[in-house]
Amino acid sequence: MDGFVLSRMVGDFIFGFGTLFAIINPYGLAFVFLDRTVGLSEAERRRIAKRIAINALIVLLVSLFAGSAILRFFGISLPALRIAGGLVVAHAGWTMLNEVPNDGGRSSRATGNYESVRRAAFFPLTIPLTTGPGTIAAAIALGAVRSSEAESFLLSSIVSLFVAVAIALTILNAYGGASFLARVVGAEGTRVVTRLSAFLLLCVGVEIMLIGTTDALRPLLALRQGG
Repeated sequence: MDGFVLSRMVGDFIFGFGTLFAIINPYGLAFVFLDRTVGLSEAERRRIAKRIAINALIVLLVSLFAGSAILRFFGISLPALRIAGGLVVAHAGWTMLNEVPNDGGRSSRATGNYESVRRAAFFPLTIPLTTGPGTIAAAIALGAVRSSEAESFLLSSIVSLFVAVAIALTILNAYGGASFLARVVGAEGTRVVTRLSAFLLLCVGVEIMLIGTTDALRPLLALRQGG
């Protein structure tokens, strides 16, 4: 493997990892995850974090390598995926934003046991809160640019695999260390950051819906202008 190919792989990895990391924002979502797992012990929270990281890895791999084919099979467009997923994300953010904390500073609904949280590990904690429609759409777009040439396809597939694993490990680190982050910022800081994260989650959901709506309407607007 020559230096040019290696540097290109490193560049592709940085681009892919940076894109997905910015969309997921795992360290910001760590406070949302902590809010959803308030009633759990540290060991239980780490097990849930590990489960979510594994789920996220599977979602990313499927999106990177088979996302386009799956959407075509079910006749689902990327705009439809963004609109529907953005609605779910916005609803989750709105719900968190309007929750009333109890005397302990915890959300009034944050009393679930391990089994109830474990059942929610895939939906909604993995999809759409962690690897939501924006992440899936970005992963599908990243996977769609792989070259059809055998050697280039193999190298880009390896890069995609490394990107997915690195993102999953980052999610595990962020969620597994959510309690530590909360202790660093303190109880009042945690409440502020959690509310801020909920508001940003609402904004992200609205933004995803706007992008999906714009993508859906663009062909109609172009057709009207052309006519």
